[in-house]
Amino acid sequence: MRAVIYEGSGGPEVVKLREVARPVPTREALLVKVQATALNRADLLQRHGEYQVPEGQSPIPGVEVAGTVEAWGEDVKGFTRGQRVYGVVEGGGLADYCLLDQGMANPIPTGFDFAEAAATAESCLTANETLFTLGQLQQGQAVLIHAAASSIGTTMVQMARHVGATTFCTVGTPRKVEALRALGADEVFNYREQDFVSEVLRLTRGEGVPLVMDFIGGAWLERNLAVLGHEGCLVMVGLLDGMTAQVDLLRIVQRRLQLKGSSLRLRPMREKREVNARFRQRWLEVLARGELRPVIHARYPLEDVGVALADMEANRNIGKLVLTLEGKSSHA
Repeated sequence: MRAVIYEGSGGPEVVKLREVARPVPTREALLVKVQATALNRADLLQRHGEYQVPEGQSPIPGVEVAGTVEAWGEDVKGFTRGQRVYGVVEGGGLADYCLLDQGMANPIPTGFDFAEAAATAESCLTANETLFTLGQLQQGQAVLIHAAASSIGTTMVQMARHVGATTFCTVGTPRKVEALRALGADEVFNYREQDFVSEVLRLTRGEGVPLVMDFIGGAWLERNLAVLGHEGCLVMVGLLDGMTAQVDLLRIVQRRLQLKGSSLRLRPMREKREVNARFRQRWLEVLARGELRPVIHARYPLEDVGVALADMEANRNIGKLVLTLEGKSSHA
């Protein structure tokens, strides 16, 4: 089968499409013929040599797929050959075939094509887990979502709106501001032109918000703590600005703040299945009704994976960058 391989670490020059052996299903895994997959920041970090693939997982990049069931292991039950499924995988997604644990496999909603399903997998699991399991977001509350034009960010905005929460968002360009407003975000701040701290405090009359979704880390940590209200919660979903920061510990103590971290790929499979089960319970019917849809920035053929990675690195995308294994591309 074809698979994307990083031959060393570095820029686009290390990205190759090679012929490799097709994976063999393990006891509880499906072999999926991949029709679409999608990029994540971990794929870019892995290309740069800044992400160590967890032991036992595929070195082939790609953590979400959509396709059809080709075969399965001896302990798998309830699936049929040719069934349309999608889900989060332990690497190996940027290939013609990939293994998908049966507890992570979801039926593709009616009306979704393979690209839309692939764009749904990781974003929806992460958004649901961080907003609701960790963040305990409730109707009538407000949440500040950073990197809101990302695939997870656009999913978070839709999920928060669906439960009746107010969404404050930060993005980095006027084009992204308009896109988030069109998606229904209540307030959108261009962090290059506005101080989101003063804006959020102004809009909340100095009270701050109960929840912040932080993809940035680094120097933004202290500013995020400043916009949290009493007993507020900061969930760290990413670390785009670095892994260290100065923190005012007295602020945390006085306001009884909570700091939580989230990483799906580093969890054991038992916990990943629980995350997927929580997502299914809350959102499968919503997806089937078309009330939640992934935002897709562009679709690329697998052969253009290097171009897609470059677009992600340049932060051009609004929503998901999807790779299709059949059909024409739709990127500029």
